[in-house]
Formats: sequence, C-alpha cells, structure tokens
Amino acid sequence: MIRLNEHYSKLKASYLFADIAKRVSAYVAAHPDQPVIRLGIGDVTEPLPPVCIAALHAATDEMAHRATFKGYGPEQGYAFLREAIAQHDFTAKGAPVEADEIFVSDGSKCDVANIQEIFASDIRIAIPDPVYPVYVDTNVMAGRTGANADGRYSGLVYLDSTAANGYVPAPPAEPADLIYLCFPNNPTGAVATRAQLEAWVAYAKQHGALILFDAAYEAFIRTPGIPRSIYEIPGARDVAIEFRSFSKLAGFTGLRCAYTVVPKTLKARDAAGQEHSVHALWSRRHTTKFNGVSYPVQKAAASVYTPEGQAQTHALTEFYLGNAKLIREAMGKLGFACIGGDNAPYIWVNVQRDSWEFFDLLLNQAQVVVTPGAGFGKCGEGHVRISAFNSRANVETALARIASALR
Repeated sequence: MIRLNEHYSKLKASYLFADIAKRVSAYVAAHPDQPVIRLGIGDVTEPLPPVCIAALHAATDEMAHRATFKGYGPEQGYAFLREAIAQHDFTAKGAPVEADEIFVSDGSKCDVANIQEIFASDIRIAIPDPVYPVYVDTNVMAGRTGANADGRYSGLVYLDSTAANGYVPAPPAEPADLIYLCFPNNPTGAVATRAQLEAWVAYAKQHGALILFDAAYEAFIRTPGIPRSIYEIPGARDVAIEFRSFSKLAGFTGLRCAYTVVPKTLKARDAAGQEHSVHALWSRRHTTKFNGVSYPVQKAAASVYTPEGQAQTHALTEFYLGNAKLIREAMGKLGFACIGGDNAPYIWVNVQRDSWEFFDLLLNQAQVVVTPGAGFGKCGEGHVRISAFNSRANVETALARIASALR
C-alpha cells in the first residue's frame, strides 16, 4: 500500500486561518442577522488601481490577435517586468539587483514555502516567534523538525519577539543555517532598523548562514531611514534571498503576482564542501515546477512602475495606513498597548488575556473578526492582530462595536 509522508502528522490539526474561518462560519450560520466585519486575514478590499485595469484590458486585447498573441512566457518572468522591478525597486534606491536575478511568481506565500526545497533536510532553521505560519509548517512537512510540544517544534531555533525587544529579535547565541526574517513584520507590524539588519547580515556571514527576507509589506514603510530591502545592507547579496509581492502594494491578491530575488553571488555548499550557485539551483527548481505568470497579469504589474502607477499605489497604501492609524488610536484609548500600524497594515495589540478568548469575545459581542496571536506562535499568546484591510466605513463601525463590547 502507498505510504504517506509521516512528517505531515506532526502538523497542528488545522491551519490558523482555516480554524478562524470555521469559527466565523459557525457564528454566521447561528446568527444570520448579525453582519460580521472581518479585520482578521490580510486580504485587500479596495479595487485595483486604474492603471492596472487599463493594462489588463490592453494585454487582453493583445491576446485576441495573432500578431500580438502570447502563449507560454519565460518561467522567470517577462523581461519588461523584471527590468522595471530591478530599476525601480532596487537600483534607484541604492540596492544592487540585476534583472536576471529576479524570478516572477504567483505569490510570495508560494515562494517562501518552496524555497526550502533546495536546501538539505538536516540544516538548522531559525524562525521568529510570533511568525507567519507558512515558514514553520513547510519545514515541518520537509522533516526538519521533531514533534510539537508545548506550542513549539523541537529542532527549530526560536527567536522570541516580545515587547522587551520591540518585537524585533536579535541574532541568537547559537549557530543557525537558514534564517527567516519578515519586515515590516507579519503579524506584529514591527520594522527593523539598519543597525538591526546589519547585525543579522554579520551573523549570517560569521556562521555561513542564509537569510530568507520577506519584504511583502515594504510599500507601507513611512519612517525615514528604515530599510525597504535587505540589499541596502552591504554584504547582504552574499547571504540573503528577498521576497516581494504585488498583493498588498497594488491589491493583487486576486490576480496573483510576486517575485523573489536570488543574487548570483549567493553560494551554498554540498555535503562534500563544494560550493554551488543558489541562483542556479532556484532557477532549475523554478523552471521545472512553475510555468510562469500570465502575460496580462505581468503587464498589469509592470504598470505599477509608471508615474501614474506609482501615484495610485501610494494612494492605496496610504488609505490602508489611514485605517491602521484609526485602529491603533482606538485600541490605545481602550487601554491596550499596540505596535504596528505606522509602517505596516497590521496592529499588534497586547490584550493581556488568552488570545482565542479575546477573539471569541469580539466575534460574539462585537461581530468583529481579528486574528488570535497564539496562532502565530507561543510568544503571540496574549495578543491579537488587527488588519487595516477593509473599507473606512467598516473599520469605523468595527471600532465602535469593539469599544461598546469592551466597556
């Protein structure tokens, strides 16, 4: 009989957001007359920027004519998009990245989940806590951990992110091989300073480690001096891979487009100590298992880099940051300590009680959905994440309901 990958049995019973969806569905079924406002999962709500819509229409029209029809495109992405990304997101901002180091994909979640496939199964993984669950779960599936006990998997190096360190962990005393970092952070909304990222790059160089830097929310950074890319740090090209997405920048959660940067200078060793190009390995994996993002979607993504696209996407992120400011101020007035919301679309609220209990309280008493911090890790207990992705009217209504429920 066919056998299963038994590492899957070590996973928690359900994925965090699936568990939330079940609870919300049960509540809605029992209370169909009580409209629920969702400030939990980080999905956008506002329409696509007009420049992206125009690009989608134009590209679709191209597909209607033999002379301009496009079939399979390059798996790594069309040159027009990769070149625009390299110039606008990196070179113009002092971060050296070449177009052929960029791999276009259908989502950062897929890339951060899949990248671990090209590394050995016995490497030491360092993961922040709290953390985006995909980082942990994909390594559990790959067999890099032991069992889950008391909310943590044996075999992982956990990097505690707490109020004491501003929710930005420092490099650990022990060595690690593969390090996951996310700034602006999901779920806490915290950002890392240049000095903090310099310490991580130095640590990676010292230990021969590799940093996986998730920058999916960099478009929300507003504080001057906060790095938007790990490649703004000297030496990072030798020790880091960066992931970015159009999902939150331009509202592409329904279109699906992202990219990963793998510098050609990045090396890793095999069991015999021989160096190999990580760029070449990821290219081999990417072209074998992925068939490219559609031409119309890539044209829509490229339109983001036009002057109109830059203005419209900035306005979009400003809108969500306006929501975030309202949420953070309202929760602060209710007596809760908060972080995030200024350089990120998430507000991390210290509720000083069981996070699932607080989730249930808001769902049942305010008809508002947030995300319990315990779902992001042991250090997330006692917190909830509130998302700014919704309409202004819904955010204002939700905050009024929350205030009423907690008085």
